[in-house]
Amino acid sequence: MGSFSIWHWLIVLVIVALVFGTKKLRNVGEDLGSAVKGFKKGMRDANEEADAKPEAVTQRVTNGETIDVQAKEKTDA
Repeated sequence: MGSFSIWHWLIVLVIVALVFGTKKLRNVGEDLGSAVKGFKKGMRDANEEADAKPEAVTQRVTNGETIDVQAKEKTDA
């Protein structure tokens, strides 16, 4: 039980192309690509929001304003 050779994968690829057709496979590829782009954009937006929050807190502290917080004890679940 070894790994498949390149010839095995080529045969599988030809069979898949014959069963599904190249147009449907191209549509699946485009959908997957747009999903990955959307995921990357969402991650980038989330990182930008996370980076922006500490700056606002730092500005309020340096201006001498008081920040009220409520601390909770961490419990092991």
